[in-house]
Amino acid sequence: MRLQVKGKNVEVSEAIRSYAEEKLGRLERHLADPTRVELELAVEKNPSIADNHVAEATVWTKGPVLRAKEASADMRASIDLLADKLERQVTRYRDKRRRHSHRGDGAVPEPSVATAIDEEHAPLIVKTKQFSVRPMTPEEAVVELELVGHDFFVFRNAETEQINVVYRRHDAGYGLIEPS
Repeated sequence: MRLQVKGKNVEVSEAIRSYAEEKLGRLERHLADPTRVELELAVEKNPSIADNHVAEATVWTKGPVLRAKEASADMRASIDLLADKLERQVTRYRDKRRRHSHRGDGAVPEPSVATAIDEEHAPLIVKTKQFSVRPMTPEEAVVELELVGHDFFVFRNAETEQINVVYRRHDAGYGLIEPS
């Protein structure tokens, strides 16, 4: 497992780095495939925020990308909470993967589509992400949505071969967006 530790508003000491390696190293025994882990440690400068030590991690696996974020008054406690949360996500992923038949990973990145927008009224894009879109059922996409902890998940529908989106609804259900 390759661990990259970054600091934001904080100098990452060797002691904190080795502590994070020890705690996040527990994930390696749960994941059979080689993984890459990116850990960002930050200290919020706002004095009104009590839990100002933030640890955020992204774990790349052959399957889903796992993300977690935790904050507390102490950086080591934040790393502990983060490691526990990621371990629960990995366990849930592994259990659900065992229960459901898993299709092959024929991941092909989708080309981005640029639209012509008037320069004056163009929205400001502050971040761009690229990811592979692999074929799966909507039910599998909901599992992935829960694992990454986002409000929506983009995937290629294995039955129709079209790009679909599943999203979390406010009424505690899920929605599916299909192109017409």
